Amino acid sequence: MATAAMATAAMATAAMATAAMATAAMVEAGDLQRERAFFFYMALAVVATVFAGFGFNFAMGMSSIHSPWWVHLHAASMMTWVALFVTQAFLVYRGNVTAHRALGPIAAGWSAWIVVLGFAVTAMDVRTHRVPPFFHPNYFLAMDWLNMTAFAVLVIAAVRLRNRSDWHKRLMLGAMINPLAVAWGRLTLPFIFDQRGIWLEIPILLAYIGICMLYDRRTRGSVHPAHFWSGGALVSWVSLSFATANLPPVVALAQRLSG
Repeated sequence: MATAAMATAAMATAAMATAAMATAAMVEAGDLQRERAFFFYMALAVVATVFAGFGFNFAMGMSSIHSPWWVHLHAASMMTWVALFVTQAFLVYRGNVTAHRALGPIAAGWSAWIVVLGFAVTAMDVRTHRVPPFFHPNYFLAMDWLNMTAFAVLVIAAVRLRNRSDWHKRLMLGAMINPLAVAWGRLTLPFIFDQRGIWLEIPILLAYIGICMLYDRRTRGSVHPAHFWSGGALVSWVSLSFATANLPPVVALAQRLSG
């Protein structure tokens, strides 16, 4: 009888432990899915911002289908990149991590392409006097190149940390938030008409990162350090744009490009 009682107690304990482990696993799975959903919705917010900025620009007649071929190539390349970014976020959201990883090398290669193309298109804009009127050519050159550099650094870090999903997803989102300055610039600078208005974009873009920080604080209990790297990259490239734009080598390069 004692042996049977002990066996029954052992079986009950094992069942309770199994149930507890199953419950914990379900809670963990639920938390993971909520986090995946959050980053997918943030990716959609990025897309909405891009369409708002460039759509407004087109509606106001500040963009044209008659732009040079390299402008269209750059636009198509960037839209492809945005589509890849959202697709990757969607695949993870749907739990298809295998497809996400299979598409990863293509996305990484495409990110390298848009960085190289971004540098070239900025130089071509200066050469052909297509710089927006509220920017000095030397500042425009420094700003765009430093913005693309910040994007590249964050993407490289995200790729290197691809096996640490907490870092990877946050750094990739941070990389996407930095170039949103271009979209927000189209929504704000035509009214301010001063390149110093770019400072107003810092709190706007930091708000995206702030939302991520609040999410982490609520769900993880602390802010993930990746967000500080993303915010630091943003503040750095904007600050360095103003700090370097009037340096003699930058001014000379802009003058040489513009003829």
